[in-house]
Amino acid sequence: MSQQTYLAHGKVHDLFANIQSVMIGKEEVTTLSIVALLAKGHVLLEDVPGVGKTMLVRTLSKSVDCEFRRIQFTPDLLPSDVTGVSIYNPKTLEFEFRPGPLLGNIVLADEINRTSPKTQSSLLEGMEESHVTVDGNTIELKRPFFVMATQNPIEYEGTYPLPEAQLDRFLLKLNMGYPSAAEEMQMLDLISNDHPINRVQAVMTKEELIELQNQAAEVYVDPNIQRYIVNIVSETRRHPSAYLGVSPRGSIALMKAAKAYAFIQDRDFVLPDDVKYLAPFVLSHRLILNSEAKFEGMTSSDLVNDILQKVSIPVRKEK
Repeated sequence: MSQQTYLAHGKVHDLFANIQSVMIGKEEVTTLSIVALLAKGHVLLEDVPGVGKTMLVRTLSKSVDCEFRRIQFTPDLLPSDVTGVSIYNPKTLEFEFRPGPLLGNIVLADEINRTSPKTQSSLLEGMEESHVTVDGNTIELKRPFFVMATQNPIEYEGTYPLPEAQLDRFLLKLNMGYPSAAEEMQMLDLISNDHPINRVQAVMTKEELIELQNQAAEVYVDPNIQRYIVNIVSETRRHPSAYLGVSPRGSIALMKAAKAYAFIQDRDFVLPDDVKYLAPFVLSHRLILNSEAKFEGMTSSDLVNDILQKVSIPVRKEK
């Protein structure tokens, strides 16, 4: 499912163009990443190595004048390596907190499925609660706070797959996909002398990003659109191919994403088409198929698309 996107908002257009100068042929993934950023959500990028997952995050971070941090997840990584640790200072005779990489603005969580569930939970606490707990003390995270996590779906040895309860923390789950032959030729031409990411300059300040997030949150959602969202999510709980449906958190996530998507198209209201387009990206990773559906080769996206065909779209009645 795809939809033509018009990035009419000036600052968002500049951000999109900046990322596209590096990420050739990834218009949809770029757009959806910006949607998550403005909706104050987080993104899970799942795809094979070498398709540009890390490069997308690096380009986004360089385009916004924010503090960027990268966490390379490994099996021996500890929660304190992510959140930070208190170290005793013999001069002051006190413990001093040394912040970890999670206390940045834009955080790249690289290969998140390679670390233990205990360390994963320290990251996911910050994503959900906007704070971390260190030595019994609660530390608020910076604003804005945006996490893009990557994982490799084809290597399972020595990995710790994220359980559904943790996948639910991500607003969107995206796949990069392979480029076309023409796009790959364009990539080779771009990096023949110097990588284009070295020429990327910030087009947005931290304060401007926060203001855009606040404006996106004010986009109007008609009660009929809200009912449409609830009907879609409710169907995931009744569908015969679903073992576990989407929780109310999914309804909230879909509404927030739809608001941000409408905002970047310079609208102050959400359309049913916004909801229909975003639903597979927001809901697919939040449900579990039953064994029969998996045996038949159905995917979670197939289930969501099947529901979208059945749930009636709200139509505004003219007086």
